[in-house]
Amino acid sequence: MNTLNLSPLLKTTLAALLMAWSAWVSALELKPYSAAELSSMQQQGLPVVVHFHADWCSTCAAQARSLDALKADPELQGLTVLVADYDKEKDLRKSMKVRSQSVMVVFKGSQEVSRLAGKTRANDIKAAFSKAL
Repeated sequence: MNTLNLSPLLKTTLAALLMAWSAWVSALELKPYSAAELSSMQQQGLPVVVHFHADWCSTCAAQARSLDALKADPELQGLTVLVADYDKEKDLRKSMKVRSQSVMVVFKGSQEVSRLAGKTRANDIKAAFSKAL
C-alpha cells in the first residue's frame, strides 16, 4: 500500500486551511424566517436575529450586502439571521412591535438584547449582533 508523504510545511498549511474553512462554514448563517426555527433556536438559548426585509427597500438591500460581508466573520460564529418578509409576516411584526422594514431584532435565546432600525454599516450590525454571543 502506497502512503502519501507530505512535507511538514504542506501539512501545516493544509491544517490551517481546514481550520479556516471550518470556522467560515460555521460563522454567521442566513436563513429564511420560519416560526418553528425561531422557536427552536430560542428554546435552545441560541443567538438569533430576525431581519425584517422587503425586496423593494433600498436600505434592506444595503443591509443584505453587509450581512453577506459578515458571513465569514469568525467572531459571529454560531449566530443565525432569519430573514422575515416584511410584507408577509404581519403577525410577527405585530408581536415584535416592528413598524417598518429594515429592522433587525437580536435575541440571546428568548431575550431581546438589541434592535437595529435602518443601520446598514457592517460594523454597526456586527456590534449589535455581538450582544447575543
